[in-house]
Amino acid sequence: MLRPSFLPLLTRRQALAATLTVPLFPGVAVAQNRGISQPSSQLNKRLLDFPVDLGSHPDTAIEWWYLTGQLSAGTRGFGFQLTFFRSHVPVTQGMRSGFAAKQLIFAHTAVTDVAGKRLLHDQRIARASGHPDVDLAVANTHDTDVQLGHWSLKREASSYRAQVQATDFSFQLSLQETQAMLLQGDQGWSRKGPDATQASYYYSLPHLAASGQLQLDGKTFTVQGLAWLDHEWSQSLMHPDAVGWDWIGMNLQDGSALTAFRLRNQVGEALWAGGSFRSQGASSPEALEPTAVRFIPLRHWTSPASNTSYPVEWAVEITRHGGTPNTTRYRVKAVIDNQELDSRQSTGAIYWEGLSELFDNQGHLLGRGYLEMTGYASSLKL
Repeated sequence: MLRPSFLPLLTRRQALAATLTVPLFPGVAVAQNRGISQPSSQLNKRLLDFPVDLGSHPDTAIEWWYLTGQLSAGTRGFGFQLTFFRSHVPVTQGMRSGFAAKQLIFAHTAVTDVAGKRLLHDQRIARASGHPDVDLAVANTHDTDVQLGHWSLKREASSYRAQVQATDFSFQLSLQETQAMLLQGDQGWSRKGPDATQASYYYSLPHLAASGQLQLDGKTFTVQGLAWLDHEWSQSLMHPDAVGWDWIGMNLQDGSALTAFRLRNQVGEALWAGGSFRSQGASSPEALEPTAVRFIPLRHWTSPASNTSYPVEWAVEITRHGGTPNTTRYRVKAVIDNQELDSRQSTGAIYWEGLSELFDNQGHLLGRGYLEMTGYASSLKL
């Protein structure tokens, strides 16, 4: 097993590719070459079943619980991120040993210090064999309860608890549901590319009321804010022509929730796009078709560390078809430019992910959330 210090800090979508590559998970590649049993290459479309589908799906190739949000302590502002990944390892499935890594659970966390204009991050990995007496990590199959050492995310009735003890910071947060679950795509069936097999199960919990404590630089901050939780699981890789993606998840001040993404090809054109918009008080979201989402870069920032240029300010055009088609032009701006994550000492992935704000076209603040951009430093090897 690789030690945490050599692990990549992966985005949740990079994890889908990483689980099937030699550097991080060699057992999967061996299984492919030797014909060892692996998860089915295609999901079977079905209706989601709760609360069971809040838990882990160990028979699928990859899964993640992705928690982000904005916090404040008086006038001090922060962003935070905690992501747990679960990866099925086909080559070990027939082993009886409690030390067999039948699943790998790995995680990353990050804090954006707005006043300090900096991003701090950390990562962990451990095996899960199904033997709790020896396992270093656990992903419960009946409900959201993921643990990796001193890092955890657990559902308790209509709330969640997130705890992290990282190298440079720690936090303990309570996250209370204030809205109904948002099923992405077609009742939780979310297309991820032009091929119908490129899909995932995907739901979100926007507008989580966050409160708790954050420890940073020897100080403890009592914080509160809004968070967003994604839970997604899949079998299939992204389309081979995709080199990266741009994604936003935004909590709007009026209670609405916006998700939008696009996959880019080598020349920067949209290969696929999608997302959802749910108005405050609506019972279900409006799924956004690929032609309804358009990302337009407005301002770039060049990382002094990697010399990579990222669009840190965007125009995002969303066309909704509730009755008469209506196109809204939003602006997305990074709260601080330097939220680049560099993992060149492991798999070589360099990407940008961080706290951002959403404005209307006249410059009025509408909400806050997270922006993710990959494939700018180099094409992702999927």
